[in-house]
Amino acid sequence: MPPSVTASRLAALVLAHLDGAALERPAYVSLAAAVRVLAVDGRLGAHVRLPSERELATALGLSRTTVTRAYARLVEDGWATAQQGAGTFLRIPGDVGHAASPLVPIEGVGGIDVDLTAAAVSCAPGLAALIERSMADLPALLLGKGYQPVGLLALREAVAAWYERRGLPTSPDQIVVTSGAMAAIAVVLRARVRRGERVAVETPTYASVRSAIRGAGAGVVPLPAGVDDDGLPSVWDVGAARAAVRASGARLAYLIPEFHNPTGELMTAPVRADLAAALRDEGAVALVDESLADLRFDPVDMPAPFGTHAPDAFSVGSVSKPLWGGVRVGWVRCPTAEVASVRAARLTLDIGASTLDQLVATEFLRAPAELLGRRLDRLRTMREAWLGALADVAPSWEVRRPAGGLALWVGLPARVAPELRAAAALRGVAIAVGPQFTADGSARNRLRIPLTAELADVPAVARTLVAAYDDVAPDGGVGSQSRSGSGSGSGSDSRTRSDGRKVSSESESPYPLIA
Repeated sequence: MPPSVTASRLAALVLAHLDGAALERPAYVSLAAAVRVLAVDGRLGAHVRLPSERELATALGLSRTTVTRAYARLVEDGWATAQQGAGTFLRIPGDVGHAASPLVPIEGVGGIDVDLTAAAVSCAPGLAALIERSMADLPALLLGKGYQPVGLLALREAVAAWYERRGLPTSPDQIVVTSGAMAAIAVVLRARVRRGERVAVETPTYASVRSAIRGAGAGVVPLPAGVDDDGLPSVWDVGAARAAVRASGARLAYLIPEFHNPTGELMTAPVRADLAAALRDEGAVALVDESLADLRFDPVDMPAPFGTHAPDAFSVGSVSKPLWGGVRVGWVRCPTAEVASVRAARLTLDIGASTLDQLVATEFLRAPAELLGRRLDRLRTMREAWLGALADVAPSWEVRRPAGGLALWVGLPARVAPELRAAAALRGVAIAVGPQFTADGSARNRLRIPLTAELADVPAVARTLVAAYDDVAPDGGVGSQSRSGSGSGSGSDSRTRSDGRKVSSESESPYPLIA
């Protein structure tokens, strides 16, 4: 039987969404719109049965007629189905999956022509030849059992050398190999977090890590965002992070310092030092995700790894982003005192990553320059294509120009990203939106556009996204603005700094929790 949501629960969600404001008139239209947002951003389960009209009317202090008309509007627009004698059931048009689902590539879903949900790209050119070379070491390994619980020594040496080149002395004994970065995160959670404890995460953050934390039985604590030294929005606010960790009692903090997912921001060296000191003072340890560290497009100075400021930090990485997602190899760099506990936790997941994949990863890490250079050339070209296309068709959208990473973090003039997601799905484009990257469902004015579409398709996909925005945005959307060539869009004040990053004075910050 489909799950149900009680009237009191749905009323609480609606009121939280309104954030103290009253329903705009006509109230039934605003109520239906609120239910749509709750469905798309994951706070209402897919196919959930809605409460009776009378119960919800009582819980919200509305007339039953208003709720009846709201339900009818949802059914009319394809967001719900009414079954005689059974009730009204929620549905999400386009069948592109629920917002709370992991952001993995969508394959074989009806009606979806372009998948922009996952920041995953095809293999780096030259991978086939690298695989052939890596198999030269296979015959000697065939004489063994094939299980490598902590990873091949040659791979651990290559990973340690990777840290050494970046300025963080590392022994191969500190490396524990896993089947990808998510597995590495899961291992650290098992080793360090007890059920009922809390883990701090950035706002926004990598979407799948929140599910991993909850899967470990822990709670998620959002770290408020802030501003940088130039007064511009930043993922990191050291003072606010210190206060949040102290108030919550979190003992682990998940961070993405290099080309942050989803914003693309690079944490500066002073912020690394100050944040490491703040966590140390509050008794918390950093879990640092460095999976994107090699994806630098522009010649920016790369700060030393976070671990240089925090010897007790755990670091995770993988070859999936720079090489290919099909090579399932990740790792944990452990503090020396934690090696034994991480090795023990690793054995609770499986008894070793694929030996064949480890050979491929070893070959890549020993000499990554050629394949990585090709990967970066392609990503750089995609970045420029998307920046150009969005400038042409959506000049009022705020787009940060990242120096690396795998995506653009795009700001909309209106807080309608969840509705845009559904409208885009009806037009054949699946995309991830801000609330999927935040612990509190905020960032409703944000899209993440990964650099993964076919290059020739970028202008058309950009136009499709603008059309989807026009479908759901108040005051006609941006279509008329782009055709008129206006760069200000809604008339809001904006400024641009030398790196091309445009900052708007709209009421919602590019990073939530500032709003």
